[in-house]
Amino acid sequence: MKKTPKKEYRLRSAKEWIKTYPGKNIVKGYAKKYAVDKLSAVRELKTLGVEISEAYENKLRQSIESLRQQRASSKQKREKELDPLHEFESDHYFAMIMGYTSGGCPYGVTHEEMEEIIKEEQKHANNRQNKDRNHFFTFFL
Repeated sequence: MKKTPKKEYRLRSAKEWIKTYPGKNIVKGYAKKYAVDKLSAVRELKTLGVEISEAYENKLRQSIESLRQQRASSKQKREKELDPLHEFESDHYFAMIMGYTSGGCPYGVTHEEMEEIIKEEQKHANNRQNKDRNHFFTFFL
């Protein structure tokens, strides 16, 4: 990963760089050369007197926002898939609704029962860790 130089240095050296830039998209080139995001590149290039259209800047902002939303959506989807309880319904009484009776009443695991299950699981996990740790030390004694 490229380290971003300080802004004062970027602005000073970019004055000469702009004169010799051979590419078509100066914003993209500046962002790559100085390891900054494209919106920062736009701001700094405007400071240096480079004309950048409002339409381009707005399009850039929209694409960045769209990408941010897409990443957030993907993250939520991954988190939901990793959650073992995502397949189950819940309500104010049940943490997991396993099904419904023929009369339409839900049945399942209540929030209180779920808390007890989680506490038991944590206790068993701690016991396993302690057992493994004790076994390790007795092996070397």
